[in-house]
Amino acid sequence: MPQILTFLGKGGSGRTTVAIAAAKQQASLGRRVLFVSQDPTPATGILLGVPLTDTPQSIGANLEIVSISATVAIERGWEDIKQIEARYLRSPILGSVYGQELAILPGMDSAIALNALRQYDASDKYDAIVYDGTGDMTTLRTIGTPEAIGWYLRRFIAVVEESDLWRTVAPIMQPAMAGVLAIAWTGESTISQPMQEATALLTQSQSIFSNPQRVVGYLVATEDPAAIATAKYLWGSAQQSGLTIGGIILNQSTHNSSIAAEFDPLTVSTVPTQVGNDWQPLIDGIPDFAQAVTAPKPLVIDVSKREVRLYLPGFDKTQVKLTQSGPEVTIEAGDQRRNILLPPQLKGSSVTGAKFQSGYLIISF
Repeated sequence: MPQILTFLGKGGSGRTTVAIAAAKQQASLGRRVLFVSQDPTPATGILLGVPLTDTPQSIGANLEIVSISATVAIERGWEDIKQIEARYLRSPILGSVYGQELAILPGMDSAIALNALRQYDASDKYDAIVYDGTGDMTTLRTIGTPEAIGWYLRRFIAVVEESDLWRTVAPIMQPAMAGVLAIAWTGESTISQPMQEATALLTQSQSIFSNPQRVVGYLVATEDPAAIATAKYLWGSAQQSGLTIGGIILNQSTHNSSIAAEFDPLTVSTVPTQVGNDWQPLIDGIPDFAQAVTAPKPLVIDVSKREVRLYLPGFDKTQVKLTQSGPEVTIEAGDQRRNILLPPQLKGSSVTGAKFQSGYLIISF
């Protein structure tokens, strides 16, 4: 299965340039690489020397490039939705609505990008996928989408099924829905039955994004204080999305010990300013991505010690809010919120304490 690499940083820090250098580096190592751009402008194509299209195209040995087009993807995706509807409804109702008629709503770009990455990941055509997204909180929310949607499914379906209204209408609704849906309701059927396929897909996606051997992010910054501050903020926020940050790449820079100390224990790599179309100096400065597994994990659940440890660099206790609701613990830090579903061994246990230690928020039960 391929390794997915993505890069985070302030706009203007050279994120896309570093991402292209990373793709070229991986291709030079003999790995089959796909460079995925979410930039609708011609800028990335100019850097690559070839206009991007919504179909993967080869630009050299082992290297293909593609652009995620929201309008094209929604047309294709709409056809998939209609096929799913036809599987569940005896009389489909979406057949007369066409993808070309649909507008792109806020947030749809992230869902489209996530689905495209999932499809390329499952294609078995690539050893590495370099995802050049927005590189900010939007990218982190894209990565955190499977976990967030999974929470909504768990919580709201549970709320409906436990309500007096559902208990009243369920004996009537289930036979009625069985007459509409192309499935059989049997035994203790619930409202969540038609959603099992979606839940399984979300669980699979979540396990991929939380595995540093599969998905890893790198911070990109210059020596500009604003770029450094943004990188530190994104570092802490990435943990809330479950994304492992493997290191920081200083663009247009040489080694800076003071900056390295700010991002300890991350590995700091440096790449020089690009001159013309010469990519080799940048490729030489790109880190060994295989070492990302040694970076601190965003989340560690230690059942034997009855602890949950969440790595939150850049935050302190005054910026973090902790709440518990049944078998879930919610952590708010910065502009991110993460819901942690406790394992069976800790379910029913209340939080007994929380402290910061070596960059970790340690929650005891």
